[in-house]
Amino acid sequence: MLDMIGVGPFITLPLILAAMGGPQAMLGWILGALLALCDGLVWAELGAAMPEAGGSYAFLRRIYSGPHGTNKLGSFVAFLFIFQLTFSAPLSVASGCIGLSQYAAYIFPSLSGHAMQRVIHIGPYSAGIAASPGTVVAIVAVLVAVALLYRGLASVRVLTVAMWCAVMGTIVWILATGAIHGHLRQAFTFPAGAFHLTPAFFTGLGSAMLIATYDYWGYYNITFLGGEVKDPARTVPRAILISIALVAGIYLLMNVAVLAVLPWQSLVGNATTSSLQARRAVVSLFMETAYGPSIGPMLGKLAAVLVMGTAFASVFSLLLGYSRIPYAAARDGNFFRIFGRLHKGGFPHVSLLALGAMAVVFCFFSLADVIAALVVLRILVQFLMQHIGVIALRKAQPEMRRPFRIWLYPAPPLLAILGFVYILVERVNFARELALAGVVIAAGAAVYGIREWMRDSTTTDRRPA
Repeated sequence: MLDMIGVGPFITLPLILAAMGGPQAMLGWILGALLALCDGLVWAELGAAMPEAGGSYAFLRRIYSGPHGTNKLGSFVAFLFIFQLTFSAPLSVASGCIGLSQYAAYIFPSLSGHAMQRVIHIGPYSAGIAASPGTVVAIVAVLVAVALLYRGLASVRVLTVAMWCAVMGTIVWILATGAIHGHLRQAFTFPAGAFHLTPAFFTGLGSAMLIATYDYWGYYNITFLGGEVKDPARTVPRAILISIALVAGIYLLMNVAVLAVLPWQSLVGNATTSSLQARRAVVSLFMETAYGPSIGPMLGKLAAVLVMGTAFASVFSLLLGYSRIPYAAARDGNFFRIFGRLHKGGFPHVSLLALGAMAVVFCFFSLADVIAALVVLRILVQFLMQHIGVIALRKAQPEMRRPFRIWLYPAPPLLAILGFVYILVERVNFARELALAGVVIAAGAAVYGIREWMRDSTTTDRRPA
């Protein structure tokens, strides 16, 4: 649950409302939860059947290597997953840092000013980049997290507990505030034609579901620690499915609580000062509005501090976990050897520095662009391959021990595939992120091919005449 909640719902609520132009965006949360459930069942079966460290890396390598482990396709797919992770992991880290900087700008408004903006074009992909004092704050957050991890900090128990308390305390505070100071009817005041099934409705729903998918992701992180989980056959499926159900309920209640206090028009309106402030720090403005001019501003700043703390802890945890994945793949011989180096303090410093440097670059992009690129990349080079793989594995290895089996199989993986494909194509400018993902996939395939050719050449040269 902690991995799922993170900073996501505190920074993406205005984005999901703007996607559909009103509180009907709650449909995105609901359908996103159903998609997460279908996807979670796939993770539950694979995680219970293959409780190994590495999660998707281990799953994909075993699924596509064939029953005897001789098919090179498994090595290629696993490499491609790690390759895209060197982009998607920094994107995830950058999203937390950008969210942190937005709440910092609520406390110090000058951070949101004096932005230099440009539009970059990389082939068919285009995106806006900006540099402002807030960008500096986001970059500093990355650098501080890397510096703390570079000191070889092995235990994050205290930080995890503090993050849990901050997240859950903030959520309870939001729900209680909405119940006391909100007007429930306002939360369900839909604009005219909100549910007319027009092309714009379905396009907006696709964008809303993409953001909801970003917010729900994290339920599968237990599979990356599968080798260390006690009784994984029962623990992994339970952890995944229970967390999805509870977090879905929390998100829906938070959505209602915020809209019961803040009119949705202020979150999706024109770029006025108030609407921009609401979009950047919606929880702070929520508190300020609920408690009035006397103590509202002070409580808004307190909420901003809590969200910033949550965001930083999330960034810290992401860098800690993600830096170990390229390291493990390198030690396994399926990624660049330099990523397998350990610092004298016992941590993978090359992997950590590489991911941190990429995250710094992505801090210059907008939050919406970062989230879209992250979700599309992972759907194409992780989730879809896993859903196709779990079906193929059922056919190729029916005798395989499966302590947990997908409910109503094969409906969940098929529905998840349809849902992810819908997210990929049913959005405005969807081709932009698909083009970016295509470039990453092509680059990964080229790098893998060159590595294999060099390995074969080296092996041939070493053979005795």
